[in-house]
Amino acid sequence: MSDHGHEHSPGHQHGEGGHAGHSHGVSADSDRRWLAIALALITGFMAIEVVIGVIAQSLALISDAAHMLTDAVSIVLALIAMRLAARPARGVYTYGLKRAEILSAQANGLTLLLLGAWLAYEAVHRLIDPPEVEGGLMLATALAGIVVNVAAAWCISKANRSSLNVEGAYQHILNDLFAFIGTAVAGLVVVLTGFARADGIATLVVVALMFKAGYGLMRESGRIFLEAAPANIDPDVLGDKLVAQPAVVEVHDLHVWQITSGQAALSAHILVESGGDCHAVRRDLEELLRHDYGITHTTLQVDHTPDLVLQLTAPADRDLLPTDDTSHCEEPHGPIHREEPHEH
Repeated sequence: MSDHGHEHSPGHQHGEGGHAGHSHGVSADSDRRWLAIALALITGFMAIEVVIGVIAQSLALISDAAHMLTDAVSIVLALIAMRLAARPARGVYTYGLKRAEILSAQANGLTLLLLGAWLAYEAVHRLIDPPEVEGGLMLATALAGIVVNVAAAWCISKANRSSLNVEGAYQHILNDLFAFIGTAVAGLVVVLTGFARADGIATLVVVALMFKAGYGLMRESGRIFLEAAPANIDPDVLGDKLVAQPAVVEVHDLHVWQITSGQAALSAHILVESGGDCHAVRRDLEELLRHDYGITHTTLQVDHTPDLVLQLTAPADRDLLPTDDTSHCEEPHGPIHREEPHEH
């Protein structure tokens, strides 16, 4: 079985994709272009929504605008992170700056949680003492927001969503879309019934979505910073699969972590049976990891198992051996005596 320790073996070999960058089906320039278009749509509508929210005295609209602000920040940080991650590895940054996007994801998640807490406080206050709300403005703005969010979500869906930043921004905009639908329903309720507390209720729905998105980003980025195994990989199952391969006797010091979102790495010490082909075993394991798990950055130290040595001692020498010496294998029934052949 595999022993998941925390020691690193000194010798190592990289797989074929060892130092290769993380390739995407969509080019980085195309990603940046789609993100920039979505950013323009979101920031433009957000400014309009804040003004209308103040005029209509609708906290739901203001909370939607706050959510859109975090979306805009996440896209800006994603664009910056893309620039940083594209820089080649150099100096002390042996992986480059690929984790810049994880830093931005954490910042975005924390912002969502803090804004959500403030909006939740304001929403509860409005439920207790609801102000007059302009339901017509609220409804019209929410309907416009639905259109803008659909367009922005479509733009981001064209970018590479294997990036935690891009996927986070995409999920945020989808959450915004659901929030605008809730705000539109609340505006319709205010128009038809005059029930002003519907604005506070819609705000709490938006806050719930913000908490969900913020917690998800903090959790996923935290897993990467703590160098946990990717969510779709069970190290125990992976270790069992490696040790079950032909000629493999033992797998230990197995580590699986993520350099950045969508880019996993693995290191392990492999013991091969005596007489086995270490190089062939390494190549087979690298292919298995690439094909079954998508791991191309591998560090495998492959060695032969040590041969067992049988130490034979004469009776007079047995008392001279250290009593705590476990490096020799001795016969359980005493020393071996050789008999002289009988002459006939």
